[in-house]
Amino acid sequence: MIFGSVGDAFLSRGMKHAGSIDIHHVTRLVSALADPFIILGILSLLIFMSSYMHALSFADLSYVLPATAISYIVMVLLSIVWLHEHVGPRRWTGVAFIVLGVGLVAGGPSRTEQPSAPISEFETIGKRV
Repeated sequence: MIFGSVGDAFLSRGMKHAGSIDIHHVTRLVSALADPFIILGILSLLIFMSSYMHALSFADLSYVLPATAISYIVMVLLSIVWLHEHVGPRRWTGVAFIVLGVGLVAGGPSRTEQPSAPISEFETIGKRV
């Protein structure tokens, strides 16, 4: 979660220096990829993605995805402190709702219990023989 937020902040800072990128200015995209902030952002997001994939390997998506929403708090704090963005009360209210939702989800199990599969006819016949 931290690497995702930090990666997004690095990308934001790098893209502010790179300027607008669109399909008609592919050279800007290539030059933007050389920016150290963008490189650090991509690396941080790759670490986040590998951690996310690891979490999904043992927990349900409906548990993991809301848990990553805590990154919104980190993102807003990074935006204020490091990127010097103004975050108004309306955005803070949205972040508060997200945190409350995360609290509700975190109280449940991380893995849905699957009922045991019924025994097929083939398995039943095999046990009789």
